[in-house]
Amino acid sequence: MDVTVVGTGNGGLATAFDFALHGHTVRLFDTADFPEQVKEVAAAGGIRATGEIEGFAEVAYCGHNPEAAFEGAELIMLVGPAYSTPYQAATVAPHLVAGQAVLICPTSCAGAITFKRAAGLALGDTTITVGETSTLPYAVRIVAPGSINVFHKLDAGVYVAGLPRSGTERLLSLIHDVYPGAEAADSVFQTTLQNGNPVIHPAVTLLNAGLIERTAGAFLFYEEGITEAVGRAIEAVDRERLAIAGALGVKVLSEPDLGVAQGYMLEANYSTGYSTAPGFLGIAAQTQLEQRYLTEDIGYSMVFLTDLADRLDVDTPMMDALTTMASVVLARDFRAEAKRTLSGLGLDDMTAGELASL
Repeated sequence: MDVTVVGTGNGGLATAFDFALHGHTVRLFDTADFPEQVKEVAAAGGIRATGEIEGFAEVAYCGHNPEAAFEGAELIMLVGPAYSTPYQAATVAPHLVAGQAVLICPTSCAGAITFKRAAGLALGDTTITVGETSTLPYAVRIVAPGSINVFHKLDAGVYVAGLPRSGTERLLSLIHDVYPGAEAADSVFQTTLQNGNPVIHPAVTLLNAGLIERTAGAFLFYEEGITEAVGRAIEAVDRERLAIAGALGVKVLSEPDLGVAQGYMLEANYSTGYSTAPGFLGIAAQTQLEQRYLTEDIGYSMVFLTDLADRLDVDTPMMDALTTMASVVLARDFRAEAKRTLSGLGLDDMTAGELASL
């Protein structure tokens, strides 16, 4: 299968490596704004990986030319943070042809809806099969240009939803050999609400803010950053997320239960479950507070979740407090920025039932 991966961050390189390792013809694309990894991968002819999956995988193309990257692609994987999705969609849209499939990996926050809006596709359009995954299937970091270390590859707990949901089975069939444990989700709201990043990252970051600033992140994010007190904050966020899902009629797992299912964790609790988790061992903290654990996981995901909670009459005092704290420490107003909201996605007039049925 011809696969094009858009994005050359940690997840993009891991995705391209894994599909190539499984024998697919892989082309890797990014805009000229991100030349470093493109230059190195193109020069080497592929990507090197160490860790849970390892070796060298050749890629057929790596560059900034969209015509070369997208022509003939059966599957296009958009891999990046929430804020990259509209820009990736605008780049991909002129090159889409009927019959192609696009998978946003991970959703981060309403990724498939965001893609369709930005690409000018109706939410019910089936000319292009569009969908999203609930999470990135890897814990991975770039360790050198063109080289990654994969701390963990998920063999379960990856959910996939098409938009509309009639596309789910096709998407699963296209990725089955690379992600055999991937499961069908009921809807894109299940995949979005199952995303654990806004549950974990903001609480750990804000409760370790002084340490991050003093040491430039010279500590282990999960092993040293999560204590009993921090775990209670994570749990409070998770309870609110589960309440939102319940009010929408969407079934999601608690974050620790999901972590165990995914193979990250051995214990289903909110403290030592994370600090002793095999899948999180050795992952360093971020070097500064102005980083996606706040700018994405609050600025996009948590703002969206609290907006959805307001629609559903669900109280979210912990999410509200973390959003306020993040706004203060970064000297910006995440609520006013409204990077991702129901209104911004054109969903403002939809009832809870209509949202759940997408």
